[in-house]
Amino acid sequence: MSSVVAGPSFPSITAAREEAYRRARELSWERHGRKIVFFHPAMFRFNGAFGKYPALSITADRCALSCDHCKGKILKPMIAADDPARLLEQCKRLEAAGHPGCLLSGGCLDDGTLPWGRFLDAVRAVKKETRLFISVHAGLLDEATAVRLKEAGVDQALLDVVGDDDTFKRVYHVPFGIERIRGTLAALNAADLPVVPHVVAGIDYGRITGENAAIEMLAGFRIQRLVIVSLMKVPGTPMANLPKPDAFEVADLFARARMRMPDVPLSLGCARERGNVRLEMLAVDCGVNRLALPSDEAVARAREYGLELKYQKTCCSVGIDLEEEGW
Repeated sequence: MSSVVAGPSFPSITAAREEAYRRARELSWERHGRKIVFFHPAMFRFNGAFGKYPALSITADRCALSCDHCKGKILKPMIAADDPARLLEQCKRLEAAGHPGCLLSGGCLDDGTLPWGRFLDAVRAVKKETRLFISVHAGLLDEATAVRLKEAGVDQALLDVVGDDDTFKRVYHVPFGIERIRGTLAALNAADLPVVPHVVAGIDYGRITGENAAIEMLAGFRIQRLVIVSLMKVPGTPMANLPKPDAFEVADLFARARMRMPDVPLSLGCARERGNVRLEMLAVDCGVNRLALPSDEAVARAREYGLELKYQKTCCSVGIDLEEEGW
């Protein structure tokens, strides 16, 4: 393996950024090894095929909040599992089809929670009657609910983390601030339920505002890994035609997160603008450990650094090792 380390090759990069990205990737290699894993989840067609680890919605396509970046449209392609019997049935079907696990998601109620209570027995049955690894897109919750999810056998919880009260209220249409997010993180830690936070760069209508504060918040909790994504322009939403977040500003978040949480694996997730090759390459420059749906250019960048390349057909948040040598 070559010992030559390539550096960023974008003419517009500043010396300060180049140095910050170098420090981030070298710290990443020191703590996590010179390796990157590429992921292909089931929700996306990639290289002519779909991956593994599909998403199910326990509310079908219903969401009371109708957040400005989604309007419930992200729920539509998910598998509807909006009653407990259907959830168990669908999970058994997925296992029979060869899926190693699935994400249980859904739309929020008007207080930012999901209706987990009526599905706990079904989740417990899924874990008893299948070998599926189960993630939940948790939504806001209290410690009692976190404990019940843990006791039902949930393997990990995903949570969108916003770092600014005003952004949270305007985009997510909630009357409260980010203390509810902080409280959910505390509840998940208290329940010892592994948590994989997601930070959406540009969630404030394409602007980077509270993302650094979100990273600072997360530095105070135990997290299994951190996924950073960038605003997707979902058709039919108020954010469909906004300018995309600047790739360098998103990469800055990776560099900051690495320095604040050196032992936490970092991932560039799938819920981002398709085709932003510069962002993917900059994420590799920052030493990202996981990258969903990589472009050929991102793979080539990793090879330039002499990294070990692995591939896994699941969500990049998944905490099980199903790595392979290729797709």
